[in-house]
Amino acid sequence: MTQAKRGITAEDLYQMRYASDPQLSPDGKTLAYVENLIDVSHAYQNQLYLRKLDTDDPQPLTSGSRDTFPRWSPDGSKISFVSNRSGKPQIWLIDANGGEARQLTRCKNGVSNPTWSPDGTYIVFSSILDEGETFADLEGTEEKENAKAIHVGRMKYKSDDLGFIYEKNKQLAIVHVETGEVTPLSDGPYNHTIGSWSPDGKWLAVTANRAEDPDFQHSVDVFLIPSEGGEWKKLTNSKGIFAYPTWSHDGEKLAYIGSELDTHLYAAQKRIWVYDFEKGDYTCITADWDVQVGDSTIGDMRSPGHPNPGAVWTADGRGMYFIASERGNSGIYHVTLDGQVTSVAAGNRNIYGFSLHENEQTVVAAISDPFTPGDLYQVSLKDGEEKRLTAVNEELFAGIELPVPEEMEFVAKDGWKLHGWMLKPVGFEEGKKYPMVLQIHGGPHSMYGNTFFHEFQLLAAKGYAVLYTNPRGSFGYGERFVQACCGDYGGNDYRDLMTAVQYACDHFDFVDEDRLGVAGGSYGGFMTNWIVGKTNRFKAGVTDRSICNWVSFYGVSDIGYFFTAEEIQANPFTNPEKMWQHSPIRLVENIETPLLIMHGEHDYRCPIEQAEQLYVTLKHQGKAPVSFVRFPGASHELSRSGDPRQRVLRLQYTTDWFDSYLTLDKKVKITE
Repeated sequence: MTQAKRGITAEDLYQMRYASDPQLSPDGKTLAYVENLIDVSHAYQNQLYLRKLDTDDPQPLTSGSRDTFPRWSPDGSKISFVSNRSGKPQIWLIDANGGEARQLTRCKNGVSNPTWSPDGTYIVFSSILDEGETFADLEGTEEKENAKAIHVGRMKYKSDDLGFIYEKNKQLAIVHVETGEVTPLSDGPYNHTIGSWSPDGKWLAVTANRAEDPDFQHSVDVFLIPSEGGEWKKLTNSKGIFAYPTWSHDGEKLAYIGSELDTHLYAAQKRIWVYDFEKGDYTCITADWDVQVGDSTIGDMRSPGHPNPGAVWTADGRGMYFIASERGNSGIYHVTLDGQVTSVAAGNRNIYGFSLHENEQTVVAAISDPFTPGDLYQVSLKDGEEKRLTAVNEELFAGIELPVPEEMEFVAKDGWKLHGWMLKPVGFEEGKKYPMVLQIHGGPHSMYGNTFFHEFQLLAAKGYAVLYTNPRGSFGYGERFVQACCGDYGGNDYRDLMTAVQYACDHFDFVDEDRLGVAGGSYGGFMTNWIVGKTNRFKAGVTDRSICNWVSFYGVSDIGYFFTAEEIQANPFTNPEKMWQHSPIRLVENIETPLLIMHGEHDYRCPIEQAEQLYVTLKHQGKAPVSFVRFPGASHELSRSGDPRQRVLRLQYTTDWFDSYLTLDKKVKITE
């Protein structure tokens, strides 16, 4: 007798895993990858594995608890990786056949992004250095925090992912693999990011904002650095934001991904550019292809910023493979130098990484879908045939029912085509009415899609229908669509969402129109605040890491002063009225919807003062039930990579709040 499956729970997070960062050996026979999990103490772990492609038996490569970023030496004899086993994340080396790992760097603030030189002699890496620090400062020499004054002299003195950075900058260096000798490559008040080595090992392609005033000039250029020191060469013209430079195998061209700044900073669609060294100029080879390059899919299992392969050249130098995002899916595409784009590994899923086999016939891809947080697959680039290489949640998910999202297309009031999904409740019964929760993504320039979303599946397990859509402002539907919300927050984007709700109520007879909820985080939190200030149609709302006041956001967010310039198209000095017009807090006297406010206390992207303003004004109005939950130590990334215990609590608060106002008995105790 088959045992009945259960719905997913918030606590299942502790058992969920996902695989990432696949790296094929130079001969294409062995795969190195990372398995990400949460241990019994509710702490994150990252473990490295090796797997022969002709076997089904992956083997642990290392014994550390936070080992990431495996990279093969060019001859395939060694693997470098980043581990915090000594304290800070440092480069370690291990023989590909196993054995004891050897520590290579001992930088005071740790390292990131190690990349081998073509001859295997050196590894280039980056490290964050404070003013006056050098690569000679060793780990373990950190001074204890004391009650000193800190002088701030620049605008960008804090960052949501790094905290207060003051005068810190990301610098580059190379380390000799045998001796451990470190040679600095960069300095100055600039942040530098590693790209790749030239095939002859003489040059490094890197990206950096080395503008005269990087606080106000946002261009990120591509530079060439002589690997043995010398004068830098600037390849781009300070009119764009570029990343992930990769060399063609013959060294004659360099590809990179990015966008020009002539129209937008955040809402510009990323494209592929190629610099031709013979011509001394660069062109955009995907200019006529109106699709976002890169993975823009948003979920709640991985933070943005996981390793990106960039544009991976074919051996003949005539084209490259890359990831792009379209209509809720991210897949692998091929583009020729004359701009002909072909989909080679697509489908209703989220590909978030890949490694190209040396035969260029297959890739190993990291793939998520609505039923899988993330596994690795070997995919043929010729016929699409797939072989699953990992099944890291097989045992856990064997007993869990995960509803299938139903895709929906509908039309906005002004004729724009819109796209979304409906998730039915677990144990769905025909003829029965269910409460529905509208979910709104952050960004706003990202997209919901065919990836795993724990929160959505949890709401479905609790008996809710879940509606999630991509209103204008989302990536995946062309550049005009993604830029359409700029200067119009709370305008047509709001109307798109209300159209989606009405479409769902009209076309899904199981939706109970009298029991609607709304939830969202970041921009989705802004929109939740806006919606409950505009309509009383929703019986409960959950606003997470939200924005309510653009005037104060300008001065307190780590991106406020330039984000508002593009997205709201206003500032507090020349047109404060426009900032106020788009601020949900001005609508607070209209709010009668019970609202749960959740916020991380160390959120520097949407600082907690936004939640405090909203909470105090709602309490003062006294028209609607309101509750405020603060998460100590949590950043803007709480829902995806925050403390696992806080992530579980956040999910429990969310479902308890909706249970209190949307279920028929409404006798649910809010999580303490």
